[in-house]
Amino acid sequence: MSTTTTRGVAQPAPAKASAARPRRGLRGNPTVNFWLFTGPFLVGLAIFVIVPIGWSVWLSFFDARYTVTPSHFIGFDNYRQILTNSGFPDSLLTFTVFAAFIVPTTWAMSLGLALLVNRLRFMRAFFRSVFFLPTAVSYVAAALIWKMSIFSGVRFGLANTVIGWFGADTIAWMSNPTPPWYWLVIVTLRLWIQSGFYMILFLAALQNIPAELYEAAAIDGAKPGWQTFRHITLPQLRATSTAVILLLLIAAYQAFDEFFNIVGQKATWAQTPLMVLYKTALGTSQDYGAGSAGAVVLSLLICLVTLVQGKFMGFGRGEESK
Repeated sequence: MSTTTTRGVAQPAPAKASAARPRRGLRGNPTVNFWLFTGPFLVGLAIFVIVPIGWSVWLSFFDARYTVTPSHFIGFDNYRQILTNSGFPDSLLTFTVFAAFIVPTTWAMSLGLALLVNRLRFMRAFFRSVFFLPTAVSYVAAALIWKMSIFSGVRFGLANTVIGWFGADTIAWMSNPTPPWYWLVIVTLRLWIQSGFYMILFLAALQNIPAELYEAAAIDGAKPGWQTFRHITLPQLRATSTAVILLLLIAAYQAFDEFFNIVGQKATWAQTPLMVLYKTALGTSQDYGAGSAGAVVLSLLICLVTLVQGKFMGFGRGEESK
């Protein structure tokens, strides 16, 4: 071992720092690691999402009755059929009515629940869990409960029992379109299932609002309550509100289970776009071409509405550009 001399005293020479050995094998190759982590997800995405979408677009230009491998090209005839000779346009009107009910009511109820839970000083986790639990219930199970127990058309249904206490007559909630009581059944079902999920989104956004804003508002003389909510809380929830409304609109376009299980296929006065496509592609006609054309039209419509609303509400813009 080499030594050095300092003031006549022999000192050991400092050891040389050993050079770091490069990693070998898979751990040292970031490209391989990337594909190992993302490869399975990309394969699943391609098989279960990209390929079916491309196949559906391809089928929409062929006469695909009772087959998914057609050979007779018909161009845009399927699109012409689905937009003129089917109940698809009427189902879009049904969706418009449904969205007009469910989107604002779910937004208001979710925000109200979030505000109430956020103000709690005890048992906050309990109430947050209670309101969120309905999201775990399937639409089919909830629809059957609503149809057979709560809004049953017979006199011993829960809703008819309650209104019977006040001397009102029994109401056939789902069998008669005039008056359209079925909207009350469907909207309350959606409210019960959806509100808890969107409450969690609003609750997370509320907890991210800096407390200094409320302190500064109090110093400036702002009154707690509506004035603070209007000028501080609501503007801070702009991005979350936009995302919630977009998700609610997309979910309304995809409404199927509750309509199918509550009003059924024969109720032509309450058909959603997906119900029409279901009967077209999977019903007795087995017209996969027309069903695929309707799916393409519905997808483009969802994209268009999402882009327009995102542009209108400023979704994705920075704070300085608002």
